[in-house]
Amino acid sequence: MSFAWPLLLLSLLLVPALLAGYLWSGRRRRRQAVTYSSLALIKAARPNRSAWRRHVPFALILAALACLGLAGAKPQITTNVPTTGSSVILALDVSGSMCATDVQPNRLSAAQTAVRDFIKTQESGTRIGVVAFSGFAQLTVAPTTDHDELLRAVDSLTTGRGTTIGAAILKSLDAIAQINPNVAPADADASSGLTDAPSPTPSDPSAPSPSPSSGAAPGTRSYAPEIIVLLTDGANTRGITPVEAAKVAAARGVRVYPIGFGTSNPTRMVCTAEQMGGNSFENFGRGFPGNRGPGGGAFLRADEPTLREVAATTGGTYFSAKGASQLQDVLADLPLHVQIQKRKAEVSVALAGFAAILVLLSVGAAVRWSTFPN
Repeated sequence: MSFAWPLLLLSLLLVPALLAGYLWSGRRRRRQAVTYSSLALIKAARPNRSAWRRHVPFALILAALACLGLAGAKPQITTNVPTTGSSVILALDVSGSMCATDVQPNRLSAAQTAVRDFIKTQESGTRIGVVAFSGFAQLTVAPTTDHDELLRAVDSLTTGRGTTIGAAILKSLDAIAQINPNVAPADADASSGLTDAPSPTPSDPSAPSPSPSSGAAPGTRSYAPEIIVLLTDGANTRGITPVEAAKVAAARGVRVYPIGFGTSNPTRMVCTAEQMGGNSFENFGRGFPGNRGPGGGAFLRADEPTLREVAATTGGTYFSAKGASQLQDVLADLPLHVQIQKRKAEVSVALAGFAAILVLLSVGAAVRWSTFPN
């Protein structure tokens, strides 16, 4: 348990002070008692009442004062709370490497199938947004509960050149900022991913907790209920780096769950005409079988070290999915990783209410035992 105003705990010193005064007063009354010649007469005139009962009302008042002192210090307890009202931003890689056929029929088709299944299994009240990224990142669908709209957007994904993972994270943050006022949007220029200008300076994780408008500092490990699920099969090729973008997300308390998709031995790249945006030139990877190609085929493999660092920076978890079934399992298991989170809850109201009950009990006890002696 922690306290927002710990100095007010000094008010609890009033309780032992009052107790000491009460005990002193009782002893003083006994010393000043009148001496009677016959104790039998005193016992006959005194009501038959247990000695401890006359102390109960005062004890209840002391307990009520102690509760009020604790309530004034604003105590907070850390509890596990469900995030049933959370939103999920799906940041999906639609770069040309998603046409690799190491995952049948190709990576993009397998990803579309898995994402569709994920959307269909979510509760009707869960808001989901879609960010598609290749050479730039764009918000395809703002967070919504309209699952039909989301399915249409996933079915209409088309590929492009380049992979801007960092820009996708920032664009996802912008989408979250639209529905959560406690999450500040990312820098618009950096999130566009259209230039290679210097990256914006992320918030310092060691700085004090920012104002509510800028989210939670990562050091507090207090997370926003919204999360980003980042699916990619390659490495960042331009714009802000994924790690720099992850620091921006961490400063806002937003967790990123990266998924590295595809095998380490991709074959040729073949996409359908629809996935190529209507282009009939579907097979464009004949010249680069296996791991050969520009850069040794590195652009066809997920950058796992970077993705792991993104997850560690934001408080998320990295997943690896080599094939279609593994990707479906990862997405199906994802709610288990984000459903419960730790939150601080203030219990001042509960303590104040308990103090009121104790006062009422004290009054009731005083009235009951003074009016109806046994």
